[in-house]
Amino acid sequence: MRRITPVRGVNGTVLIIAALVATVGALAFPVWSYADRSGTGQANLDAGTVATRWGPLSATDRDFLVKVRLAGLWEIPAGQQAVERAPTKAVKDAGDHLIVGHTDLDRRVRGVAAQLGVELPNQPTEQQQGWLRELTAARGLTYQRTFANRLRVAHGKVFALIAQVRDGTRNSLVRQLATDANQTVLDHITMLEGTGLVDFDAIANGNASTATASPTGPPPPDGETPPEPDPAGPTGDTSGTSRPSPGPPGSVSTDRPEPQM
Repeated sequence: MRRITPVRGVNGTVLIIAALVATVGALAFPVWSYADRSGTGQANLDAGTVATRWGPLSATDRDFLVKVRLAGLWEIPAGQQAVERAPTKAVKDAGDHLIVGHTDLDRRVRGVAAQLGVELPNQPTEQQQGWLRELTAARGLTYQRTFANRLRVAHGKVFALIAQVRDGTRNSLVRQLATDANQTVLDHITMLEGTGLVDFDAIANGNASTATASPTGPPPPDGETPPEPDPAGPTGDTSGTSRPSPGPPGSVSTDRPEPQM
């Protein structure tokens, strides 16, 4: 009988090839399976989204409605307290704008929420109630500074959310509310800064502490006058019917039509 001699190295070669195939497969897996994995943009957008006659209503949309309602629940009493207690006209005026603006905005958000079937809270959050207690306990200049800065920081936070919702919502009612809220919040920010009590360094440091990327832009000034940039404008003979926004720089118009519902 002829003796069969095993071929050495075949098993090793097979193992190596199998290992390479497995490695390539593992590397390729995230690529071909990515569309099916949770956490993608589309999956995040669809999570918790429901259909309405005014367009899809996302989880972010509903969170926005709740935050608008919560803002009014604590900022209206904060504004009323400022009108009653503040010794300066600037702080009283800021308080007046808080009352008027959030009373109007609260009416609008309650109407939108009713149409969309979104439940709204009836009490400020524990943190917001703590801010009200802090204001109640403060006196004199401490009260005025606390009022101006506490409210200015709160409006800055919701200002960013408004921009996000106004840009990305697919729901027409939420989009209109975001437009209204943008005007109200910008008006309040302007009034609070007009008190002269806002600590811009503290706000900037607070924002920088949560930033995740280094800013980009032109290099720091070196003391020399930079070249004057060319004006931007159309070429040729053009005419238009639109005009710049009315009012001097820094002014905010809060006139707006009644919501279309």
